[in-house]
Amino acid sequence: MSAPDHPQRSREAFFGRLKGPRLRPRQAELVESVLPRLRLDLAEPAPTDLNQLFAAPVEAVRLEIGFGGGEHLHQESGRFPHTGFIGVEPFVNGMAKLLGRLPEAPRPNLRLYDDDATRLLDWLPEASLAGIDLFYPDPWPKKKHFKRRFVSVRNLDRMARVLKPGALFRFASDIDTYVDWTLHHCRDHPEFAWTARRAADWHTPFEAWPGTRYEAKAIREGRRPAYLTFQRR
Repeated sequence: MSAPDHPQRSREAFFGRLKGPRLRPRQAELVESVLPRLRLDLAEPAPTDLNQLFAAPVEAVRLEIGFGGGEHLHQESGRFPHTGFIGVEPFVNGMAKLLGRLPEAPRPNLRLYDDDATRLLDWLPEASLAGIDLFYPDPWPKKKHFKRRFVSVRNLDRMARVLKPGALFRFASDIDTYVDWTLHHCRDHPEFAWTARRAADWHTPFEAWPGTRYEAKAIREGRRPAYLTFQRR
């Protein structure tokens, strides 16, 4: 049994393939039965107060774009039960991995979206998020594809609009050109300030960082991850 195709999926070329190996029957069942209950419906207007989106009472809302297998998102939503989390992941197999964690460790403070993150950013109310995480996004390593990288002037504008003053945008990557690209774009953007205070900061993992399988592979192959934090002015 395979997961159904997402209806009218939009795609702005910021991410690569949407499907990997065929889902196991249990994974496909979770995608069909659990995801619809957690998926945000962008056809409806966003509530002025995003706290209303969650089954549990929350005091703030954070967003993770491209959560992969959900290691970090699941951990953080458990560490901070009074914060609402929205996770975006278009890759069906990654979404299925996160959903597989929920039967034994449910997260009433979690909502999901399995399409283009730019649509979600445009849907969210102004100054509604306490933080945005973008970890190991598709690096588009070829120079001719740099324009497809998620970090861009337009998307930083989108993020600046929905982040509250003082909120953090956190970025991680093992691709040097993408790290430099992000530093330059955020340095040149009037609404973001890099928070690093010493040289070691950008190679120090975030607090309680669980790591990911992708990151472990990068380290084995000799690529050193960078962890960048920018504050919304």
